[in-house]
Amino acid sequence: MDKVIKDLYGRVVNFVELGEFTFGKELQLHVMEVKPNRPFKSPKAFEENMHKAVLTLSELLEKRYSANLLGTGMHPTLRLEETAVWPHRHKQIYEAFSRIFNLKRHGWLNIQSFQLNIPYGGEAKAILMHNYLANVCAYLPAVSASSPIYEGRFGNYVDNRLYFYMENQKEIPSITGKVVPEYVQSFRQYRQEIIRRYSTDLAKAGAHHCILNKEWVNSRGVIFRFERKALEIRVMDEQECIKSDVALSCFVRALLRGLMRANELLPPLSTEILAEDFKSVIKDGLEAKVLHPNGPTARHVCKHFLEIAWENATPEEKEYLPLIEKRLEHGNLSDVIREKVKVRVQKTDMDEAILDVYSKLLNSLKANEPFF
Repeated sequence: MDKVIKDLYGRVVNFVELGEFTFGKELQLHVMEVKPNRPFKSPKAFEENMHKAVLTLSELLEKRYSANLLGTGMHPTLRLEETAVWPHRHKQIYEAFSRIFNLKRHGWLNIQSFQLNIPYGGEAKAILMHNYLANVCAYLPAVSASSPIYEGRFGNYVDNRLYFYMENQKEIPSITGKVVPEYVQSFRQYRQEIIRRYSTDLAKAGAHHCILNKEWVNSRGVIFRFERKALEIRVMDEQECIKSDVALSCFVRALLRGLMRANELLPPLSTEILAEDFKSVIKDGLEAKVLHPNGPTARHVCKHFLEIAWENATPEEKEYLPLIEKRLEHGNLSDVIREKVKVRVQKTDMDEAILDVYSKLLNSLKANEPFF
């Protein structure tokens, strides 16, 4: 990533603006973060502009490096020794983490997620949004998982990215918690009981001050980003194309809108139950057995969520919801990849089967076409 930035910009910087989007570094040296320069007024505008970003960057990579962009939640063949942590500006943050955690693990060096930021207004609404999202985020990976393979083999989970994510900071459990966030009643409580707690634990472990009392250190599946007045959702794997990412965002936004309109937390499941369901979901995806009243499987729960989304979606959001419907019927992207690799491996070896299927995923990203 640093080579790409230097060749394009003339020197190594963290981020480069190109028209409507910005691209730049992530913790992992081989990963590129791509984000819009400003919020777009509609899902369609976001899709069109971010697809242009993909095409622009793809052309650059192909011409200069004979390389390609690849979506999904984990690189399927990467070995950890083949990449590294970003070694340039802001490296002190990563060095601070490396003093406490082993960054040479998949939960650090080989994860790619689609992060959705949903803006909020006042504190009361923000707290309500947080608690509704806490109540549904355990089930989102059933639809969004896209990481069935790593190091050239099938993992034991439908969502291997989130399995490694759960484990990557186990030395200080208060940072990640149960991934499913606890319900909170106020910003003050959140800062005192969550941010202060993991900051205290980090300080006891000898952490550098650059990662203390920082809201973005919180690794739960939904976190407050106070500086941008938004809630950030982190439990969704990167998808195969921009259209699929946008479909997930429309699904979540419409679902949240419906729950907020009902103005009642239904069902009021405990964090412990949600956390157990989350573990089941990342293991077995849509087929996971869950304790949610709209179960007994995660597929049943997500169909219930989709009904709420359909009832509360804007006309433009409704254009994207059939893609979620299709995922519920045919399987999440992880399921689709696994089945296609299994079919291909009957005629060739595993390496060739992975290359064949993921080459098609490269084309899906460029063409902005969902992969089924």
